Amino acid sequence: MKRTIKRAAVLGSGVMGSGIAAHLANAGIPTMMLDIVPRELTKREERKGFTLEDRAVRDRVATESKKALLKQKPSPITSKKSLDLIETGNMDDDMEKLADVDWIIEVVTENLEIKQKVFKNVDNHRKEGTIVTSNTSGISVEAMAEGHSDDFRKHFMGTHFFNPPRYLKLLEVIPTKATDPEVLAFMKAFSEDILGKGVVEAKDTPNFIANRIGTYGLLVTAQEMVKGGYTIGEVDSVTGPMIGRPKSATFRTLDVVGLDTFIHVANNVREQVEGDEKDVFKVPDFMLKMQENGWLGAKSGQGFFLKKKGSDGSTIYELNPETLEYEDRRKLKTNATEMAKQEKGPRRKLKALVSAKDDKAGDLVWSVLKPVLIYSAELTGEIADDIVSIDEAMKWGFGWEIGPFETWDAIGVRKSVERIQEEGSTVPDWVLKMLEDGNESFYQTENGTVYYYDNGEYKQQHFNPKDINLKRLKNEKGVIKQNTGASLIDLGDGVAGLEFHSQGNAIGLDIIKMVNDSLEEVNQNYEGLVIGNQGKNFCVGAHLGMMLMAAQDDDFFELDMVVRQFQNMAMAIKYSEKPVVTAPFNMTIGGGAEVSLPAASVQASVETYMGLVEFGVGLIPGGGGTKELYLKELRHLPKGVDFDLTKVANDVFEKVATAKVSTSAEEARENGFLNNGDAISVNPDHLLHDAKENVLALAKAGYQPPKREKVPVVGDAGYGAMLLGAKSMQYSGYASDHDLKIAEKLAYVLSGGRIKEGTLIDEQTMLDLEREAFLSLIGEPLTQQRMQHMLLKGKPLRN
Repeated sequence: MKRTIKRAAVLGSGVMGSGIAAHLANAGIPTMMLDIVPRELTKREERKGFTLEDRAVRDRVATESKKALLKQKPSPITSKKSLDLIETGNMDDDMEKLADVDWIIEVVTENLEIKQKVFKNVDNHRKEGTIVTSNTSGISVEAMAEGHSDDFRKHFMGTHFFNPPRYLKLLEVIPTKATDPEVLAFMKAFSEDILGKGVVEAKDTPNFIANRIGTYGLLVTAQEMVKGGYTIGEVDSVTGPMIGRPKSATFRTLDVVGLDTFIHVANNVREQVEGDEKDVFKVPDFMLKMQENGWLGAKSGQGFFLKKKGSDGSTIYELNPETLEYEDRRKLKTNATEMAKQEKGPRRKLKALVSAKDDKAGDLVWSVLKPVLIYSAELTGEIADDIVSIDEAMKWGFGWEIGPFETWDAIGVRKSVERIQEEGSTVPDWVLKMLEDGNESFYQTENGTVYYYDNGEYKQQHFNPKDINLKRLKNEKGVIKQNTGASLIDLGDGVAGLEFHSQGNAIGLDIIKMVNDSLEEVNQNYEGLVIGNQGKNFCVGAHLGMMLMAAQDDDFFELDMVVRQFQNMAMAIKYSEKPVVTAPFNMTIGGGAEVSLPAASVQASVETYMGLVEFGVGLIPGGGGTKELYLKELRHLPKGVDFDLTKVANDVFEKVATAKVSTSAEEARENGFLNNGDAISVNPDHLLHDAKENVLALAKAGYQPPKREKVPVVGDAGYGAMLLGAKSMQYSGYASDHDLKIAEKLAYVLSGGRIKEGTLIDEQTMLDLEREAFLSLIGEPLTQQRMQHMLLKGKPLRN
């Protein structure tokens, strides 16, 4: 039987339930969200004369949760349109509707008795074959399945989403003994392909994989902090990016998660384990006191850190765990931290820190790392079948760049095991056996194939065919050509891929050259080109520092040359004989957007934050961005219908002048940066594969480059209208004199110069206007101040 999920239902509309419903709606799945019927009227309902029998009252809990999705930050929805797919109701009146859905997700309170009652009701109303899952974070999945029909049990499992579901990739799938293997396989594939999740199969053990190890690691860190006399700020300064963990490190992560949630998870494990493990999961007294005080983190306004506003702006203070008073934040700065900063990548940084004995930072990192490595090895086979599942769970659920066993490989397994034993700790026998057999690492790579150690042998790690990993591909096939800024790679099936790998993937002359060389190669020997990469962001724009240096040196000849070359590159992408598909993701701003806008097609990751942000540093787009966004908006207009050209120009003017950046790929489409025909990939690991398929589809359809087009412009009248809007912002105090100067330049470009409204000009004329405006603005001292401030502070300056 071929399965599909056309409709879903979420039972429970709290933060997690509504977040899951939102994620399903983002994926285009109509979802019913039900919650309990209120027992009392609100004051507002009383004033309106409602009774407890009114449907608006009975649906209130779920309805209010749906409304709250609009206010949450970061937003759980990729577009306001997602809300249209969420239907609300209650679990007394609407259970019959469960017969019309294909997947029912339970997200009620973490209480086995309550969940059993809900499932009994579900079993009475679901149709045969409907998949039922629980989002439990710690209750036994086997226990929840007991006492229900055989068909229910065959189609039941745990699906543990991580919060927030839109942004955290991990989905732990927990089957029971009765779960149909075909149903399990379907849910894994569906969750990966349609929901964009990284799926790991976990065993039915306390808190499954990621929360079990992650909570253990956080508690060990807190205990070592107290034992070693470190401060909260010192711990966070070395347990974040320096060791391949998120910026939120240890205690800031707990502030984000919520101390109450963390304590609940820790207690849940503690109640179900024995011996020394039970002692580790004992929450420190100072955290319990924080919970009593209501200092739960971000949700309560204070936790391990407290932000206070002063005359000079906001200052963040750290909690002293002994006095429970807030003090100035401290950071650890030692020889080891300075050495680690010089290294590239988390593996090398971590090795530098761990190798530094008798160093305060090195000792701290080793003391929190050692027990997590041992614990992960001890739990292998108990919480998951293999080390790969554990590593992936920690990377996808807790944002680690490298998992526990990858970490062990990075610091050297044999050397670290010897150190662990010298210090009196015990290493699991299977790790010792691995070393005794002459195996020095948990992972091995041969000719691009990855193997992992499992029960005395190395097994091949299998990847989804849609997961194109550029590092593995380059190890296997090498590169076609490369320079310092980019590499051209054979993606297979006659498609080439251009990977940016400069710092921040910022565009300089090296990348411009590689784009041009790649287009020449592709037009001769390939079906088409994908421009994409697997860095932190697709592209943060042009190389701002290099441009500022040239401007400060009055080297406008070089600046003019660079801008011309950028513009020519963008035009070469647009008019390439073979189709060029860009694969943007995360930050795609400034020059990054200007690379994507002229492409034959865009295959965007669902998390794509696209915009022309040059206004924020005192400039306007110089690489054709203004022109291309304007043309895209014109193309979106229905053919044969009269339209107001001034309205289109004003709309583009506003987006560029406000440096508007989309919060998702769907919003980028709504903002005009993507065409209706451009596609969105929900799974970031499948992005390059989807872009490659996009190229092949265009080639198969007989792709022809677009014809050179004339651009209708608004001329003098439109220029005046745009300027009027900018001046009104200035009069209202929302724009400075320099903002107005930039706006005048932008309006001049969009209007096509001081010409008659409706005049048709060619693209090169508009590009020349862009370049002239860009060069004049970069010579302004106030613009250079803005550029300098952005480079130093990472945020815009208003002057």
